[in-house]
Amino acid sequence: MARDSCLTRVGAGVALGGAIGGAVGAVFGTYDAIRCKVPGLLKVRHIGQTTIASAGIFGLFLGAGSLIHCGKSY
Repeated sequence: MARDSCLTRVGAGVALGGAIGGAVGAVFGTYDAIRCKVPGLLKVRHIGQTTIASAGIFGLFLGAGSLIHCGKSY
């Protein structure tokens, strides 16, 4: 049985973390923009920044977790 390489597992972890973090960031950014009454088109910028930041951070942590688990054999 062929095992996935470590690089493939870390890449999948980063992609999955980015997707989940982006979704959560978009929801939270929208809520925060409405709550803080951000004016006009600045709402789009605020939501975009929140989405990208959340996706980046969560993707980084999930990728790091995948890298840590890469050396373990169960």
